[in-house]
Order: sequence, then structure tokens, then C-alpha cells
Amino acid sequence: MTDMLSRPGARDGGPHLAPGPAPSEVTAPTKPVVLAAVISAGACLLTGLLTCAAVAVIGWLAATFGGASGAIRAGASAWLVAHKAGVTLGSGTLTVAPLGLTMFVGWCLYRGGKSAARTSAADRTKDLILLSGTFAAVYGLGGLVVALLTADGSLRVSPLSAFLGTASLALVAGTIGVLVESGAFDDIADATPSGLRDAVPAAVAAVLTVIAIASTLYGVLLAIHFSRITGMLELLDAGVVGSVVLFAICLMLVPNMVLYVVSFLAGPGFQLGVGTTIAPTGVDVGNLPALPLLAAVPADGATPTYLLVLTAVVPLAAGVVAGLVVVRRGVADEDAAALGWDAFALRGGMAALLAGVMLYVLMALSGGSAGPGRMSVVGIPAALPAAGVLAAGMAIGASITAAVIASRRPADGEADAGR
Repeated sequence: MTDMLSRPGARDGGPHLAPGPAPSEVTAPTKPVVLAAVISAGACLLTGLLTCAAVAVIGWLAATFGGASGAIRAGASAWLVAHKAGVTLGSGTLTVAPLGLTMFVGWCLYRGGKSAARTSAADRTKDLILLSGTFAAVYGLGGLVVALLTADGSLRVSPLSAFLGTASLALVAGTIGVLVESGAFDDIADATPSGLRDAVPAAVAAVLTVIAIASTLYGVLLAIHFSRITGMLELLDAGVVGSVVLFAICLMLVPNMVLYVVSFLAGPGFQLGVGTTIAPTGVDVGNLPALPLLAAVPADGATPTYLLVLTAVVPLAAGVVAGLVVVRRGVADEDAAALGWDAFALRGGMAALLAGVMLYVLMALSGGSAGPGRMSVVGIPAALPAAGVLAAGMAIGASITAAVIASRRPADGEADAGR
């Protein structure tokens, strides 16, 4: 009983004593919770802003117009758009978040949350809540200030959307870092029912499978249309420095394009402008901007047959992967012998549902407006139906795979007889 109550990291509302040196031997000073959150949030804010500003200034050096202040504003605007904060430029609005940049910022915020938890040594529940809340609030206020300073003339940014976008991303990514560093994440996992605990990694495996297949298909299409890429580069004639900036822009937009391929494989497809359609049923897109990433877009007309086949195969394959993960983790549970094939099938269905929700969130974040006129609609308007189709296919593959493998497990008596 004493061992149970003194388990390191137990969330009993009191301080946690992790294995290691005695308190008297620890020499590293700790910071107050609020101060640690402010410092970490400020460091993340500066890291993201300076990175975007550096790329923008490099682009300005290669250009023959504009000034350094305009380049810095452009970099700050890109940083804001990465948080889904709407930026209005003239008559157009830019809301398409470059998800590559969003992922980089999210990784910085995750590391910032871990740093804040480590330097503050917070372990009580109320301290962790205060740490995450302060971290998000400070980062959000920083985004609001950046929005106010960036606005100039035709360039306008909504301070409210800037605050909500930056604070939301900081709250999600920073809280995950805080929970992981403090050990609370493991405690939450231990308290989660085993079925849900097994479904989450299976859902992640399914999502990664879909994204991996979409990435491979996108890479193959780019290779097939490599002549288009070289033609675009010759047309742009960006020079060495300009090519570096163009490469950085394309790198930030690659995750968006991969998610568009995911929606294509799901069936509903995506749009690259008002009135355009890129789907397995046909392509009607017309002229596109000279961006090398768009070289993989099929020509107008009917799509190849093999793409139609992939729309049925991809979700089933992802479901099979999810089912394998569910069974592998389920048989390792202490009560695995009491679980029938139907329990494993249910866990496979849960994993598919979670994977569908994850894909919906990603696809919804990948679109928006890319400017005035024709480019005011870019992305996946039917993100919910696309996620639903993928979830249904994954549920079939995961449930059947988990049920079949679980039903073929040897019974306890047969296992003992075979020894």
C-alpha cells in the first residue's frame, strides 16, 4: 500500500518525487511558473518571426522593387497566415496556411512547452494548467501585437483572428509539450481505458499510411511531369537567390498539396480556384499559376484508370494497418484472453473513426483563400464528406483485419497443450 501511494509521478495533488538525486543534491535553480511560460513563449515567438523575416529579406535582396520594411511585413504576414490568421492585401484575402510552416511553428511551440515545464519544475495539476494557459496567452498577445504592427495601407490583419489563431496553436502544441515533460501524459495514458488507448496509435498509423501513399503518388506525378517544372522555372527566371526563396515557399506548401491528393483519393477532390474541379471523376481547372508544385495536377479531362482504383484501395490499406496495430497492442494487455474477436473489431472501428476526425481537421486547415478573384477558393470544400469516405473504408479494413486475426488466436487450453 505504501509503495502504491509513493509511486513516482502519481497525480495525488501533491508534489511528485521522481527517481534521481535527492532534493538537497539538485543545484539547477527553477523559475516561477509564470516567468518560465513568458520566457518560453517569447522565445517561440521570436524564432518563428525571425525565420519568416529572414526568408522574406532574402527574397527582397533578389527583387528589384520594394523596401526592407515591406519585406519584413511580408515575413510577418506569412507567420500570421501560418496560424490561420486572415491577411487582407488590397481586394484579396490570404487565409491558406502553408502547413509546412505551421508544422515548424507547432514544433517550436511543443519544444517551448517542454522547456517551460522543465525550467519551472511544475508538477501539480494547477501549476500545469497555469503554465499552459500563460504560455498560450502570452504567445497570443504577441500575435496580436504583430498583427497591429504589420498592418500598413492596403495590408490589413484582423487582431482578433491573429490572437485566436496564435493562442490556439500555442495552447495545443504547448500543452502537449508540458504534459510530456512533466510526466502527466503518461499518467493520463494509464488512466485511459485500454480500448481507447489502443485505438489512438492505430488511428495515427492509419493517418500516416494514407499520407504516405498520397505523398508517394504526388512524388510520382511530379516526376512524370518534370518537363512542366523545368518550363515553369525557365518562365519565372528567378535567379539563384530567387530560386532559394521559391524552394522555401514550395517546401512550406508541400503538406497542403499532399492533403489535396488525399482528398482526391477519397473521391470529392479539391479546387484550385473558383469553378475548378480536380477529382477522380474528371479534371476541369484551366490555367494555373506558374508554381512548380502545381505541375503534378492532371490535365483537363478524364483521369487515368489507376487513380480510380487507388480511391478504393487506399482507405482499405490504411484500415488493415490500423487493424494490425490494434491486435498487436491488444494481445499485450493483461486481459487479452478475455477479449473476443468482436472487441478487437470494435477497437478497429474506433481507430478508423479517430483517423477520420484527424484527416478532417488536417484537410479543413489546408484550404482557404489565396488571393482575389479566381484564387479566392483553394482547398477542399468537401472536407467532411472526404473524411467520411476515408473513415468508412478504414473502418471496413480495420474491423475485418482485427476480427480475423483475433479469431485465429489459439485458446489458452490449446496454447498450454502445444507447450
